[in-house]
Amino acid sequence: MGTATGSITEFVPVMVFAFLYGLSMDYEVFILARMREEYDRSGSTRTAVVEGIGRTGRLVTSAALILFLAFASLASAPMTDLKVFATGLGLGVLLDATVIRALLVPAIVSLFGRWNWWLPGWAARALRVRPAPLPPEPAPEPVAAGRA
Repeated sequence: MGTATGSITEFVPVMVFAFLYGLSMDYEVFILARMREEYDRSGSTRTAVVEGIGRTGRLVTSAALILFLAFASLASAPMTDLKVFATGLGLGVLLDATVIRALLVPAIVSLFGRWNWWLPGWAARALRVRPAPLPPEPAPEPVAAGRA
């Protein structure tokens, strides 16, 4: 058994990770669900990414800004543990909103293309939903004459 120090400082990294994971998953599911809706409508991954980010971007960015400002105000509290906790959360929300949501998620969904939308039968049974077969390879876009 460890000794009781009376401080939560040793648990701050774990708590920051747990809070950030919960906050970010909510918005990631929101963005990806909108992308899936657009893919079901259009059949194009590129259109799904553009529309999904375009329709959810302002809402998600506004929510991230509100959370960042709330954590920034908590970081001005007199308690050191609260300052460390709030600073970690504020920086994590800022990183998640700028790098993860705005850059990595759209890039990875675009990179995976049709493989994003495949749900094998065994996974569908576990989730109790219909399986989604692998969509057919899209036809290549024609190249305009005179362009290489």
